[in-house]
Amino acid sequence: MSSSLKLAGKVAVVTGGSGGIGSETCKLLAAEGATVVVGYRSGQERAQAIAAALHGTDHTAFPVAIEDTTSITSFRDAVLKRFGRVDILINAAGITKPVPHADLDALTDELIDQIFINNWRGVFATIRAFAPALKATGNGLIVNISSIAGFTGIGSNVAYCGAKAGIDIMTNSLGRALAPDIRVLAVSPGAVDTQFVPGRGKEFNEKTAAATPLKRITSPLDVAEAIVACATHLTFSTGTRIVVDGGRHL
Repeated sequence: MSSSLKLAGKVAVVTGGSGGIGSETCKLLAAEGATVVVGYRSGQERAQAIAAALHGTDHTAFPVAIEDTTSITSFRDAVLKRFGRVDILINAAGITKPVPHADLDALTDELIDQIFINNWRGVFATIRAFAPALKATGNGLIVNISSIAGFTGIGSNVAYCGAKAGIDIMTNSLGRALAPDIRVLAVSPGAVDTQFVPGRGKEFNEKTAAATPLKRITSPLDVAEAIVACATHLTFSTGTRIVVDGGRHL
């Protein structure tokens, strides 16, 4: 592998690696020379196919359910047994469900707990599990996938907005707490052209594009490019967020 590749020799772990943003991120990380671990919750064949199609060799896919700390620990152990190190952790796993913000009764306790467990606690638990390995490299990087929902209060539901606001603050806190050996950044997209939010289709995308200053909806590639830039170009940044939304928050 060419030494000119910016991430040659590094191991990158991507939770949610078989999703829309995650899979694009895996492609770009591998293209820059990283060895990639595709973390997936379900869909083993799809995750393995993504890993097999990546540029370079030795990529793999391992299962992980981020709502279960035991599963996260097993995932970390499998990664370290296989590669012996982790340089980059991308937290791209999460869930949501559309609930009108004014429909308070529809946002049940059970749904609130599910959203916060998968979109905040699971991210923190994954960081906690991988932090020693990232610190051991002396130049670790964590990128959390947040959302403009975290600072606009506009998103799929109120709990999701709250969880993403929590991700932003977690990024601030850990950027300070884990320095200088680990940098921590958040990438905050607007509405993204994926199947992440159930029920959103062509009509939603067209309406969103029309209301966005740059006149198109955010693509998974837009987000993936920002994530990889955190590793390849924004090397003196930590504890902050990178907004990738075409100006939708304005």
